[in-house]
Amino acid sequence: MYVVIIKLDLHILTHPNSLKEKRMTVNRLKDRIWNKFRVSVAEVGSQDLWQRCELGIGFVTSDGKSADGMREHIENFIMNFNEIEILNQNYEIINY
Repeated sequence: MYVVIIKLDLHILTHPNSLKEKRMTVNRLKDRIWNKFRVSVAEVGSQDLWQRCELGIGFVTSDGKSADGMREHIENFIMNFNEIEILNQNYEIINY
């Protein structure tokens, strides 16, 4: 069993003027990630900043090759979401 944890530091390019506008963009991204990949997604930091967001993504898979492949697909999907820019990304794959 492999547990994958991805942490992304994001810049919101739509220039939100309030936390409500930021939340709309972040929720749209979270919903699209969940709908496409069925993984856990949560805003884990920078919640009080209008143009920044930290997302945590986690999932479990049966083998290391599919864990790394799925991680790569998720990161590429997020890179193509035109309302945000990835500033930093970290991940960890844990083998149990």
